[in-house]
Amino acid sequence: MMRARFSGPGAVAPQEAKFAFWDSMADLLALVMRSGAPQLRLRIAAALTLVFVGKLSGVIAPVMLGDAINTLTPAAQGGVILGAQFVSLAIAFAALRFVAACAPYARDAIFTRVSQSTMARAAVETFGHALSLSLDFHQTKQTGTLSRVIDRGARATDFLIRSLIFSLGPTFVELVLAMIVMVVRLDWRFAITAFVTLVLYAAITFRITDWRLSHRRDLNEAENRAAGLSNDALMNYETLKAFGAEQRLVSAYGGAMAQYVDASSKANGSLNLLNAAQSLILNVGLAAMTVMAGYEVSGGHLKIGDITAAIFLLSGLYAPLGMLGFQYREIRQGLIDMEQMVSLKQIAPDIVDAPNARALPPASGQGAAIAFEDVSFRHDARSSGLLGVTFRAAPGQTVALVGPSGAGKTTAVRLAMRLLDPQEGRVTLDGVDMKDVQQAGIRRAVALVPQDVALFNDTLHANIGFARPDATAEEVRAAADAAELGPFIDGLPAGMQTRVGERGLKLSGGERQRVGIARALLANPRLLILDEATSALDGPTEAAIQETLRKVRAGRTTLVIAHRLSTIVDADRIVVLRRGRIVEQGTHAELLANGGEYAALWRRQTREA
Repeated sequence: MMRARFSGPGAVAPQEAKFAFWDSMADLLALVMRSGAPQLRLRIAAALTLVFVGKLSGVIAPVMLGDAINTLTPAAQGGVILGAQFVSLAIAFAALRFVAACAPYARDAIFTRVSQSTMARAAVETFGHALSLSLDFHQTKQTGTLSRVIDRGARATDFLIRSLIFSLGPTFVELVLAMIVMVVRLDWRFAITAFVTLVLYAAITFRITDWRLSHRRDLNEAENRAAGLSNDALMNYETLKAFGAEQRLVSAYGGAMAQYVDASSKANGSLNLLNAAQSLILNVGLAAMTVMAGYEVSGGHLKIGDITAAIFLLSGLYAPLGMLGFQYREIRQGLIDMEQMVSLKQIAPDIVDAPNARALPPASGQGAAIAFEDVSFRHDARSSGLLGVTFRAAPGQTVALVGPSGAGKTTAVRLAMRLLDPQEGRVTLDGVDMKDVQQAGIRRAVALVPQDVALFNDTLHANIGFARPDATAEEVRAAADAAELGPFIDGLPAGMQTRVGERGLKLSGGERQRVGIARALLANPRLLILDEATSALDGPTEAAIQETLRKVRAGRTTLVIAHRLSTIVDADRIVVLRRGRIVEQGTHAELLANGGEYAALWRRQTREA
């Protein structure tokens, strides 16, 4: 199958997606079969049966009407005589029309559970896979575009099922049945005329629709561009406010919408051309069929009712064909949307459990032993990472990583959490290579308090309890108190049920960091990672939380990233990084005595203080 190709780990480019029809149908069938809908096979069989019954009824109904008209006989006074045969055929005509009209409703009632379950399964699988992808992918993706790929791909499954299986497919069945009836009841020339009309209709429709796809592609690109701009602006409104960039972003959004308007105008113009061409072909075909029937009646080969049957048969075929152009375009777009979703699911996560991955050894109660053994890692988009880094933190120890920006501290933290795997060397946790351990065990054993804590748009209780969903209210409150959040929470009208807003923006930076600390404390990890965890706090609060952190270090190992050296003077070991390499390590006193880079940093910070 031709799959979408991505220009980068996070790119999702709709215009680059290709599709292969039968491979896409295989993907769709597989999705349907694992949709989990109740009585799946029975519902599919019943729906397909109803489709056939409905189309067969729609083809036979005009024949019944024609036969009914043919039974009419002239009366002596110039009228017509309605016999029992006419009444019965008329009733049969109405009953068959009723069956043909109601069969789709019954089919939808039976099959909706399957189509919706398929759509939900596609969305859940793709969303889950997206969350499993690497850190690099999520750092380079555009959130708005990615969410649209998931949403469009999931909705495309429902549309393709309804259009291909319950619209175009049944229309083809109806065409075959109608041609058989025309050959048997009318004349083979009627069947040929209907067939040629429909072939011309389909050919013109597909040709013009293919031409229109470029307009639709431009429309999608403009829509994606506008959605991406608005999403980024709304997520980063503090930054745009701080730099007074509202008008600039509104202008950029207006430009994207102007492109959308231009693309939409071109798409609508070409749609009008398509509709006019379709109408011309259908009406020429209908006129030809009517004239042919008239000649046959005048020659005594057909009866008046047969003309009615022919016109009704052709009109019955025209009804679904009126949407052929729309369906063809949407089916192609749906196939592309589904292929984008499938291609996204084919991106392999960088971090996966090994086939023989085992559980992390039980906690000792003294903290984790973590070791970097000649670890090297180089980022694709950066020239620096880590080069031959070796250090060890014994259970219960506090190890601090210091150094200038870009020295590799954050990379070391991500390796310690196994958000990245080293390209050389290994990282061990309690003596086991992290690559050989199940990720679920690592996530339970390690907790991070980042410099910029991101919160969910939920309550304080939900955000703190996110670390342990089974925690009691008392445990969540205890963690909040340990992070010095107690007085703040008590002063809120809704207390722990206060909603924090998008990404926690209703809270100050310091309050968000305290919530992050509380969340990490609730997790009760054996390895606690603090990435400048008190950088946004005022002096008294920072001192209080530093004292709290000293208390909670008991029974766990702590890895600290620090720029303010005053916060890590009591660390058991300080590792100084520069350009990805360790330049020195030791205790605070040892490093000051060495008079190296750490001592220079210390003198600079104390002089500034």
